[in-house]
Amino acid sequence: MTSDPITPGGHSVFHDTMADMTYPEIEHAARKGAVALWGLGVIEQHGPHLPLATDVYVPAAILRGARSMLAARGIESVIVPPFYWGVNHVTGGFAGSFVVRPAVMIELMTDVFLSLKKDGFTRLFCLSGHGDALHNRTLLDGVRQGSRAAGIEGRMVVKRAAIARLGFDPADPHLAIGDAVASAGGNHLDVHAGDWETSLVWAAFPEVVRDQVLPQLQPTNLVQADLLEWRKGGEHALRTTPLGYFGDPAGASRERGRELLQREAEAVAGAIASALGATAAA
Repeated sequence: MTSDPITPGGHSVFHDTMADMTYPEIEHAARKGAVALWGLGVIEQHGPHLPLATDVYVPAAILRGARSMLAARGIESVIVPPFYWGVNHVTGGFAGSFVVRPAVMIELMTDVFLSLKKDGFTRLFCLSGHGDALHNRTLLDGVRQGSRAAGIEGRMVVKRAAIARLGFDPADPHLAIGDAVASAGGNHLDVHAGDWETSLVWAAFPEVVRDQVLPQLQPTNLVQADLLEWRKGGEHALRTTPLGYFGDPAGASRERGRELLQREAEAVAGAIASALGATAAA
């Protein structure tokens, strides 16, 4: 066991969340004005080496680190138990990838917003663990609807570099914008269950990585045209990435994963702190 808040050992995504707190502790946190942090991912295939819950594990680790960094800035926070029934368009044709309707995701998000407001929380920051464009657009729609229904200041934490791809307005008051963290370089793309994502999961939750498989996995060496085809989903994704990964998982490193997690947590904490500062100034 380690004292590192990002990689504390064990792979429970409930660790350090509200799920491991008692109700008086929740009441106390709300009275102190703690903000709520919520990771939203999906259950989907991530190649033969990473678990289906990869997009839940990664934001769980990032939010643990962000919570510690926010505390150092004097900002109290609690982590909402992770959401994993997100929208899965691209890899929905693979075994193990659950397909959930956007309307269902939005309604469930709204109920969580209402529950948090009932407990006295007034600010909620949502972090997506899943790159699927439809999932992220649905997430922002859920933040908007939940904020209206509950009277909560809800925001989605999003990287500046992703705004154009997702069609978001950077002036949207429901966004908290952070800087991008560089992934692996090279001429070929690393998009899904490759070097970057494998390094993150390997660093935070080594128990769930099938590391004995990694040396057998060849890089996909795919480029932008392949990415556009893959993003069509269904049979297009199955043909483009028959082994379920898009990148170079064998190039992953636990050490680099720890560095990436630290930088991702710093970016999220910075975006949240900036958004809170803007709210205070208003």
